[in-house]
Amino acid sequence: MKKIKMDQRGMIVLAGNSHPELASAITKHLDVRLSKSTVQQNTNRETVVEIQESVRGKDVYIIQTGSKDINNIVMEMLIMSYACKTSSAGKIVGVIPFLPYSRQSKMRNRGSISLKLVAKLMVKAGFDHIITVDMHSKESQGFFDCAIDNLRASPFLIQYIQEFIPDYRNAVIVAKSPLAAKRATSYAERLKLGIAVIHGEAKEDEEVDERGASPPLPTLSNRVTSVGTVLPPLMCKEKPPISVVGDVGGRIAIMVDDMIDDVKSFVDAAHILKDRGSYKIYALATHGILSADAPRLIDESPIDEVVVTNTVPHDIQKLQCHKIKTVDVSILLAEAMRRIHNKESMSHLFRHVTLED
Repeated sequence: MKKIKMDQRGMIVLAGNSHPELASAITKHLDVRLSKSTVQQNTNRETVVEIQESVRGKDVYIIQTGSKDINNIVMEMLIMSYACKTSSAGKIVGVIPFLPYSRQSKMRNRGSISLKLVAKLMVKAGFDHIITVDMHSKESQGFFDCAIDNLRASPFLIQYIQEFIPDYRNAVIVAKSPLAAKRATSYAERLKLGIAVIHGEAKEDEEVDERGASPPLPTLSNRVTSVGTVLPPLMCKEKPPISVVGDVGGRIAIMVDDMIDDVKSFVDAAHILKDRGSYKIYALATHGILSADAPRLIDESPIDEVVVTNTVPHDIQKLQCHKIKTVDVSILLAEAMRRIHNKESMSHLFRHVTLED
C-alpha cells in the first residue's frame, strides 16, 4: 500500500467506536498512529470519554461515522470533541463519512429539521471543520457554522463499474425515482451510457403533511375564506402507475443513489427492470446502511449485486448476503485530512465530479 507523506507534528488522530476498521485504514494510508483514547458507557449508559494524550495546541482529527447505534455514536462524537475543546486543542476536525441525521433535512408532518439541531450541537461541541462524503442534501451544508467539505465517492463507484462489470458498455444507468435523475445523469455522462428513469409508485397509503392538507370535500362552502374570497379547488395527490422512461430491454441496469437503507424501493425497481427485459441488475450507493432484514430482501430479489463503500460498517450484512460488495474509500478521507493539515487546496479531490453527484 502506498503511504501518503505527511508530517504528524502538531496532529492527533482519534477514533470513536463506530468504525474501527475505517479508522485503521485511514491511519495506515497516512502512515501515522491512532492516538490513545477510551470511549465507553457507565452502568447507566452515560458516555464517558478519556483522551490519554495531550492535545494542547494540536490539530485533532476525530474519525466517527453514522452506524446502527446512531444516538450513542452522536454522543460519543460530541463528547470527544468537547473533551478536546476543553483541553485547549488548536483545531478540531470531524472526519464523519456518513453524517448522522443527514436525511432529516426537510420539514415533515409538524416535525423538525433535526439535522440543523445536530449541526448546531457539533459546532457548539467544538468542531471547526467537518469532512463528510455524499450528504443526502447538499444544501444542508448551510446548517453548519463551520467549514465543511462534502467529498464525492462517485469516482470510486465509476471505477468499479469499469473494472468489475463485464460488458458495462451495454449498460444503462437507472434512476429509481425522478429525484435521483440528476445523479444518474452525472454517472451516465462520464461513462458515456444511456439513462432510464423509473416514474410512479405502487398504490399505498400516502404520508401527508397535515399542515397543508386539503379539505375533505372541495365544495364551495369550505373554499370561502373569512374575507369572502374563494380559494381554488385543491386536487388530491395521485401517484401515477409505475413506468420506465428509457430503454432497458436486453441491457445491464445499474441503479445509483446516495444510500441504501430500506431496500424495498430498490427491490421494487429491480422487479420492474427485470420485467422490462434487463438481464443483469446492479445497485450502487455510497452509504450501505442496510438495516433490518435488508440482506435477506436483497438475496431474494432480482438484484445481482449491491455495491457500497465502506463509509458505514456492514460486515455482518455481507456475511448474510453474498451479493453485497464493498469499495474502499479510505484513501479519499486520508488525502482530505492530509491536505487540510498541510493547508493545501481541496479542489483536486473534486476534479471530474459535478454538483449532481
